Amino acid sequence: MKIAANIAGALLGLVFIAFSSMFFLGKMPPPPPDMPKDVATFMGVFAPTGWLTFVKVCELLGGILVAIPKTRNFGLLLLGPIIANIVVFHALVWKGTLLSPDVILIVVLSLFCLWAGRKSFAGLLN
Repeated sequence: MKIAANIAGALLGLVFIAFSSMFFLGKMPPPPPDMPKDVATFMGVFAPTGWLTFVKVCELLGGILVAIPKTRNFGLLLLGPIIANIVVFHALVWKGTLLSPDVILIVVLSLFCLWAGRKSFAGLLN
């Protein structure tokens, strides 16, 4: 169980480190040509304000913390709101992409890591 949790944490951390570092290195893939207008408007609001940069910094820090077993729970606390926003964005703004492989991978890995460290989070529920 511990090995599976370490693998899941490393993969989840790698995903967030990769996507956030692509943003900072300017290597983000271009948006698809059939992108809905709502998605373009949504992203057009966040990019110039610096909010997207803040989120990417949190993703980078959370990804690093999740990849390290001793700090995984703190990383999950940092990434939790970001993962929730990813799911809500894909469900409400970019309709029909909720079941895309990247969203499913992020949700499954984060839920597994959360379940593996459930004893550490039990104090938050009391």
